Amino acid sequence: MPSGREPSPAIIVIELIKQQINQQVWLPGERIPSIRKMSQLQSISPMTVMKAYEQLELDGWIYAKPKSGFFVSPHFNQLLPTPPQQPQVVNQSININRHVFEVMRAIKQPDVIPFGSAFPDPALFPMPTLGRLLSRAVKTMPYDSGITDLAPGCESLRRAISQRYAKAGINVSAEQVVITSGATEALGLGLAAVTQPGDMVVIESPAFYGALQAIERLHLKAVEIPVCPAKGLGTKALASCLERYPIKACWLMSNFQNPTGVSLASEQQRAVYDLLAARNVAIIEDDVYGELYYGMHKPPCFKSIDSEGLVIHCSSFSKSLAPGFRVGWALAGRFAQQVTELQFMSTLSAPVPNQHAIASYIKEGVYDSHLRQLRRTLVKRQQQMIKAIYQLFPAGTTVTKSDGGYFVWVVLPFDLDSSELLTLLLERYRISIAPGTLFSSGKQYRHCIRINSSYELTAQNYEALKALAKLLSSHKQ
Repeated sequence: MPSGREPSPAIIVIELIKQQINQQVWLPGERIPSIRKMSQLQSISPMTVMKAYEQLELDGWIYAKPKSGFFVSPHFNQLLPTPPQQPQVVNQSININRHVFEVMRAIKQPDVIPFGSAFPDPALFPMPTLGRLLSRAVKTMPYDSGITDLAPGCESLRRAISQRYAKAGINVSAEQVVITSGATEALGLGLAAVTQPGDMVVIESPAFYGALQAIERLHLKAVEIPVCPAKGLGTKALASCLERYPIKACWLMSNFQNPTGVSLASEQQRAVYDLLAARNVAIIEDDVYGELYYGMHKPPCFKSIDSEGLVIHCSSFSKSLAPGFRVGWALAGRFAQQVTELQFMSTLSAPVPNQHAIASYIKEGVYDSHLRQLRRTLVKRQQQMIKAIYQLFPAGTTVTKSDGGYFVWVVLPFDLDSSELLTLLLERYRISIAPGTLFSSGKQYRHCIRINSSYELTAQNYEALKALAKLLSSHKQ
């Protein structure tokens, strides 16, 4: 809004309702003032109020019931079960890899509705252009690229990545960038570079299952710290954990955490960083969804405030540009040499032609325009998914609303085993979900599910969501 101009009447209504919901004047499920009543209160036309209410509904603050009015959406100010303040220590070896493998194998079948997929809708990406660039890379890259572009990777791509960080205010040299086979490898290499078998590592709870798999593979011990669905990682629990245990590393997602979607505010990031830096604890930062923000500006990350060189910042192009190309990277800082050596001993490098193709795509100057369109599509589809869940799922269901990414975290108001739910969905309807059992070494999220909202809510997908809701309702009864 231009400086000095008064907000429009519709904006005033929008901000008033938001404020009242935040102050819990109106609780989830309660009816807000009717269009006629708000028109009288604000001395504006009913049409203006209607426009404001439509925008509030589009943004997920309220929802309409035919012939009944507008009601507060469930996920705002809904009181979730208070997470335990003390971190949960896993002293025994984590044993989740088999469960993850079985779930991923089940949901990747081509005829399955992909609500459980970890990847965005592939139709959202410029695959023809990338295919052309990949073909050109194979024909034109130097014959010795297969050797010279081994770890730490293709120089032109490392320079392109460092330039993008420079534009975001993060000073990273190309020498600090290590190209990897996706972010999963970057994260695993980063964790291996700063730990030894038996070491204790802080992870979020619920956590990205890749963190649990890496800890299992490296024979580490996990300390799970609860993530608040509104504020993210609890600093009090983290401080307590650091006092009690010899923590060697902390694996965190500062933005659009998988699976909850929550982001840490900048002041919270600073508080977490200061706690860890005071004890020289390395941070393995998973920022794979960092480019998929819905706001006007890219949110800050731990790397942007890293004055001690403690952050191994990991990301990839798999979620924002080229799924299947398996090209990621680590900004490994003072650990770059260790990460490079570890990669050389494992995969040698990410596919070299893929690296050159992506470098060419970035150089052509179209990556940012692609990202802008991708974000517009993702936020629209997230809104549609959340609205449909409100309409279809059992009363009391809680849905987290993220400011980026493409996951919706659903907390059901009754107990069930979501892994068994997945089995039923696949057998009866060929529908997948990501069960909450994937995201912790324990069973405390068995009544939760993660839904991929990046796919268009076509008639087929809407019917699939109805089938899921019907199965949930029958379980509740």
